[in-house]
Amino acid sequence: MDIKELLDQLNHSDECNYIEAKKGSAIDRSIMETVCAFSNEPGLGGGYILLGVVAEMQSLFPSYEAKGVEYPDKLQLDLSSQCASMFNTAIRPKIDIERIGEKNLIKVFIPEAPEGIKPVYFKNEGLPRGAYRRIGSSDQRCTDDDLLVFFQKEETLDSTLVQDA
Repeated sequence: MDIKELLDQLNHSDECNYIEAKKGSAIDRSIMETVCAFSNEPGLGGGYILLGVVAEMQSLFPSYEAKGVEYPDKLQLDLSSQCASMFNTAIRPKIDIERIGEKNLIKVFIPEAPEGIKPVYFKNEGLPRGAYRRIGSSDQRCTDDDLLVFFQKEETLDSTLVQDA
């Protein structure tokens, strides 16, 4: 999807489980929690973060508008550096700068982490406190019960059938 399609999706259905809009003046804790949640959520396939997009709630029909980012190169560098160093495993986002009118917007795709790597969590916080899941349009801190989703597998060696036995 390009940034125009994602912006149209935001204006039709608001933020959802695979799209998050951020002002993008800096790469803060909130953005990194969303990165963690998109990486962890089973079956989601990842999600998009749009930087430079602001919700205009004062208008008659609330909508998302492209405000742009001031220093796109710095934001890309900050995001990629933090994704590589803050978590227990490096996250490699796909980052694109696109223009709408005269404004630069940043589209970030965060892929879902492979099964053997999950849960992704903040190194300095550990588990379960440092892991997040994407529930609807929010990033939720994992509980002990959430961790069962990542560690409890249906099939074990004892439960597999041995062919020709």
